[in-house]
Amino acid sequence: MRAVDAAAVREWATSCVTVLDALRADIDRINIYPVPDSDTGSNLLYTVTGARDALMLHGPGNPDDGAGAALAVFARGAVRAARGNSGVILSQLLRGIADSAGDAAVVDAPGLAAALAQAERTATTAVARPVDGTMLTVLAAAARAAEEATEGGVAAVAEAAADAAAEALVETPRQLAVLADAGVVDAGGRGVLAVLDELAGVVAGRPARQRPEFAGSADPVPSQGRLTESSQPWEVMYLLDGMSDMALPELRDRLSSLGDCVTIAGDGAGSHAVHVHCADIGAALEAGLDVGRPRDVRVESLAVAGGSLLGGRAVLAVVHGRPFAELCRQEGVRALACDSRTPLSIDRVMRAVTELRASHVVVLPAGAETTGVVEAATERAVTAGKDVVVIPCASPVQVLAAIAVHDVERRAADDVVAMAEAAAATRRGELLVAAEDAMTWVGRVHAGDLVGFVDGEVMLIEPGVSVPSATVAADAAMSVVERMLSAGGELVTLLLGARAPEGIDAAVAERLARAHPEVEFAAYQGGQTESMLTFGVE
Repeated sequence: MRAVDAAAVREWATSCVTVLDALRADIDRINIYPVPDSDTGSNLLYTVTGARDALMLHGPGNPDDGAGAALAVFARGAVRAARGNSGVILSQLLRGIADSAGDAAVVDAPGLAAALAQAERTATTAVARPVDGTMLTVLAAAARAAEEATEGGVAAVAEAAADAAAEALVETPRQLAVLADAGVVDAGGRGVLAVLDELAGVVAGRPARQRPEFAGSADPVPSQGRLTESSQPWEVMYLLDGMSDMALPELRDRLSSLGDCVTIAGDGAGSHAVHVHCADIGAALEAGLDVGRPRDVRVESLAVAGGSLLGGRAVLAVVHGRPFAELCRQEGVRALACDSRTPLSIDRVMRAVTELRASHVVVLPAGAETTGVVEAATERAVTAGKDVVVIPCASPVQVLAAIAVHDVERRAADDVVAMAEAAAATRRGELLVAAEDAMTWVGRVHAGDLVGFVDGEVMLIEPGVSVPSATVAADAAMSVVERMLSAGGELVTLLLGARAPEGIDAAVAERLARAHPEVEFAAYQGGQTESMLTFGVE
């Protein structure tokens, strides 16, 4: 075949269904990442079957039904039928190919290579946090090989892509520790290889290549920095209509603060398939309602044999600011984010605790204004027979300190004591712009003044700098930090608020390195609106 035409697209769609049906059980069996729920093969089959059915309903009779038009229908059907994380990513593989083909009647060798490159970009963009050793890695290898094989014709491009995918699949256990531990390759990557093998067979005019069973890598993966599977209890999916492109980053950020495995896949015609693993089902739906019209909502439990994926214990941080919630999630705990659009309530905390499905839950409220609501929710939970412990934290930096010492290998009671001691031992500071006039023990504060606090007490007033520069803010920050370090300290943590001047973290780091070279420094985006900067000293 010299080029891919509409008939070849339909043949490819049919053969994909056939091969994924045959491989479904095998792919389900090796489904370890991101959740060991044995449904990747089923999700891929469901997704491609829906895509194939949409293409067949479209029919071959339209005069403008070239390869590009057929691919567009195939991709839209995949997005609307997408199931699971793997199904959503597969739909974006097809979407990228369709977008690259445009309205072309046929796709030649350079066009197919370009389409696979676009498929890789589109699929990767749909994933909030791409990870090496997954189906994205396999697709990336295929796209690179395709670009180097265009002189051999369309069959050579497809063959090169499939062979490179097979080689990349074998390497996935070396990149993802959970695969190496289980002795398997990535299940989603195996599905990508099957789809590319079928494409190569169609354009070469022969049956697809029969691949041997893929084993995992025998080489050990260093334990440091290992990734683990998703630990969220619910998989939430829905189709979202009416969302503007401008709202896409906001939705991705909000869902990422709620959980993991976030994918948002567009169909090119105004609809998006939204997927997230999370503990707060309602918040995941609210995020979609704020930017569009959710429909076809599906919620599935991610429980595995023996109980919840979280096991018997869990930690829940209740925080303000979605960037800080994401930081907590990266540290391995669940985070319930609240802001003006999703305010904190007793019911939200109760729902979050319940949906964790853990036998023992430690809750870390990041501030005095949060603690009251959390404690009220905890009283209800304890009355309902749940084992819930609250460790009050006066500042988000104390939440980070508690998380840093959390150890699931310790007895639950000992772990609570260690976390509480770490939080209490962390001195806290703030730098904010005063919203109104006030009288303090160090003098009068006027609206617009820069005010520094240490452990809740005012210790600095810089008059009339409502929009301070990074230099002014850094000087004030160092005054606060110096006061905090007067009692000793080895680590200074800085959380940047939503209104922090650009470059303030680098400016503080430079000043601290000169004044206290023995002290470690770490800065993170916090997103808090109450304070410009939040400090912690441990």
